[in-house]
Amino acid sequence: MTEAYWGDTSAPAIDWRMSAALENVPRGGSEVAEVTNLEAAVRAWLALDPTRRAEATLTPEHPLQLGTEPAATTLHGAAIQALADILPHTPTAPEPPEAPTAA
Repeated sequence: MTEAYWGDTSAPAIDWRMSAALENVPRGGSEVAEVTNLEAAVRAWLALDPTRRAEATLTPEHPLQLGTEPAATTLHGAAIQALADILPHTPTAPEPPEAPTAA
């Protein structure tokens, strides 16, 4: 069976502010998912070492379509790297404030 397309078939624009969970990443001795916005999750993935990057799973609030690939509800490895390659140069969403540290 073949699919037919009408009109613009390019991938829709990415909403970097949508919620996303970065999973299978250790945090403080346990593997708790970090729920944040998509942009922050991809930036956090970039900060991981290569072994942790390979194990990580990114689950966006809505399916994402990258290029001509079908829309995906979970992303791993190369798909997350493809998102990282098109990240805005400057963060679009404000980072949460850091907790004060004791002097």
